[in-house]
Amino acid sequence: MVQEFRSEISPPLLSAGSDRDLNLDSTLQELQLYNFQVETSCTGVEVAKIFEKYPLLPGAILVEQGKYAGMISRRRLLEFLIRPYGQELFFNQALSILYSYARTSILVLPETTPILRAMQLTLRRSPEFVAEPLVVQTTRNTYQLLDVQQLNIASWQIRGIETQVRYERSQAQMIQNDKMASLGRLVDGIAHEILDPVNFIWGNLTHISNYSQDLLKLITAYEQKMPVPSEEITSLKEEIEFDFLEQDLSRTIASIRIGTERLKKLVISLQNFCHIDEVYPKPADLHACINNILLLINSRIKGEIEIITNYGSLPPVYCFIGQLHQAFMNILSQSVDSLLDEAVRQQFIDSINEPKKPQIQITTAVISQTAITPQALDSRWISVRITDNGPGMSQELQQQIIESFSVEKRTNKETSLAVSYRIITARHGGKFNFISKVGLGTEFEILLPLL
Repeated sequence: MVQEFRSEISPPLLSAGSDRDLNLDSTLQELQLYNFQVETSCTGVEVAKIFEKYPLLPGAILVEQGKYAGMISRRRLLEFLIRPYGQELFFNQALSILYSYARTSILVLPETTPILRAMQLTLRRSPEFVAEPLVVQTTRNTYQLLDVQQLNIASWQIRGIETQVRYERSQAQMIQNDKMASLGRLVDGIAHEILDPVNFIWGNLTHISNYSQDLLKLITAYEQKMPVPSEEITSLKEEIEFDFLEQDLSRTIASIRIGTERLKKLVISLQNFCHIDEVYPKPADLHACINNILLLINSRIKGEIEIITNYGSLPPVYCFIGQLHQAFMNILSQSVDSLLDEAVRQQFIDSINEPKKPQIQITTAVISQTAITPQALDSRWISVRITDNGPGMSQELQQQIIESFSVEKRTNKETSLAVSYRIITARHGGKFNFISKVGLGTEFEILLPLL
């Protein structure tokens, strides 16, 4: 005879979930969860009647003396009851007996698990268990049920939001790239216009220097032929300070030559930085690339930071040199900013010890890495290490930078280091690593494959 279900079984409760819209960081606690717990001493017929009364209930949390003992889903229970002689065998038996036959692997997740992560773990289950509900463990150490269908719907909603965000970011990135390309062409044009008169001055300096020496030789010859000059010539020589002019003229021309040469190098560096890469990579000199960047940021250093270059013997590297200019600029700017900020902070701190000199070391070399598999050849890389003795980064800041490198955890604001990471890894097949310790400094390592 079929027993009526016991009154001590509490009816299932459905949590309201969160009233805010789902986003990429939404967790399981924001979804509607079923709270339905039954003792393992209850019979299958009692639970079946609850399922019949609540058709959307995905399963039941089993408890034994108030402690979590497992989960049995609606589908699994009905599968046993519709078997031949299933009702006679299990209908009036305690759930503990039924569960001993129906026990399956259960996916238990904390309520703080992101929805997208929960969906990934759900799909990794065996196909026969994909439709099984999830058990969600709350912070109060209670257990609730989540229907897989509801998780799937929430996941698709978030995927739609993610697709929209990616689309908007890609559009913004396209606009930014177009603006930067236009700005690069504009700066390149201005640099070219500046370079023309600079080349004109540079080309005529040699002639001016020769002409001045020739005129001085001519005056010397006149003085030898006319040892006693007239009063008018003597007065004019005193008026124009001829002795000082004769000595200072060559120094002035040399100073103009140095300034013009520096201006020419600066304009060429600016042109190289604004270089628009072609479709295919071309061989380039990395040392010249780094020197161009150091020349451009020299005005920010202002003699406060010591730059030490330890250049090794590097072959030409096939690369997109314009993009590498941007990557090295971002990394060096990061080091310069940290050192300048630390220098300002030290000015307001009274210390007995003499403050250390801010320093950036740039080391280049060709290195080899042992192949993972015995059949493969060892790989060769161009190594560029940029090390500073600044304040270093906290673990929290390092984690934020690492997350900005990840495709799955994109930050709302793209950092310059994330741009450099993509240029080095995605565009050049290289590696970008960094190590930082608070109080000791930071080291960035760029590895580019050597073909």
